[in-house]
Amino acid sequence: MPPSPGDLARTLLVTTDQAGKRLDVYLAAVLPDISRSQLTRHITEGAVTVGGARSVPSRKVRVGDVVTWSPPAVVPTEILAEAIPLVVVHEDRHLIVIDKPPGLVVHPAPGHQSGTLVNALLSHVADLRGIGGELRPGIVHRIDKDTSGLLVIAKDDQTMNALGAAFKAHDISRLYEALAVGKPPGDSGRIDTPYGRDTRDRKKFSVKVRAGGKRAVTNWRIVERLGAAVRVHAELETGRTHQVRVHMAALGLPLLGDATYGRTPREPALKDIARELGRQALHARKLGFRHPATGKWMEFNSEPPADFARALAGLRALMRAGR
Repeated sequence: MPPSPGDLARTLLVTTDQAGKRLDVYLAAVLPDISRSQLTRHITEGAVTVGGARSVPSRKVRVGDVVTWSPPAVVPTEILAEAIPLVVVHEDRHLIVIDKPPGLVVHPAPGHQSGTLVNALLSHVADLRGIGGELRPGIVHRIDKDTSGLLVIAKDDQTMNALGAAFKAHDISRLYEALAVGKPPGDSGRIDTPYGRDTRDRKKFSVKVRAGGKRAVTNWRIVERLGAAVRVHAELETGRTHQVRVHMAALGLPLLGDATYGRTPREPALKDIARELGRQALHARKLGFRHPATGKWMEFNSEPPADFARALAGLRALMRAGR
């Protein structure tokens, strides 16, 4: 069984080399298995004290400060289990790897309270534990509703923390396959940009950000030229929301069917392929990580689903026809 919150509690003494850091930054450095966002929430909820008193994430720690972290108990989720079919690529007592179909939302959110991957997981896994009251039990990382492909889900808190730390340290291998429209600037390349919310539309992300943006890195290569389109493999070094979609659009290669970051193709035949696909042509094809319990490197592969394959076949037919 995973340890209880009381077993995980830590009392820490701030040293000279740590002094001057924000409290949330300090905790993220000394507790690498816990994400900074979780720790920030713990601070605001009063689960972290400095000298016995509640504090705020922005407080600067000083030499000799005694910081106590007592993670809150897991709050049972109220999300309903639903018998939604899942494609299970791998499963053991610690984790499960799923091949998500397009159209399936990963976790409940406003407008999507049911019919999500989490609802399906709660039915499939008998004892799926959450993290500190979050209603995203087991979810280590996400892919968009209309993106298909591989996801790893943790079955217990220890595995969740270990995988979260691996994602934070960029020790996870992720490769996406995409169909993009436009002329590539070469056969391969590396996109290394600042990254953050679009200043004009908070629902979108952009590489054109002001101070405070995070770093995003994508390595890409063309695996097939298809006339007015290309098939691309994009390997992530970081995992920002919408990263592949935003970076490819910034490169002048927006994804086929991407209504948010792309554009409607001018060619009628290409427009028809995008319309039939009905989503961005993006698939999480490969996922690799070191198993937190065994230390063994594991890698999984997934072929794109039928709708992606039809779009690719359509592009190949257009190219053969010289269109």
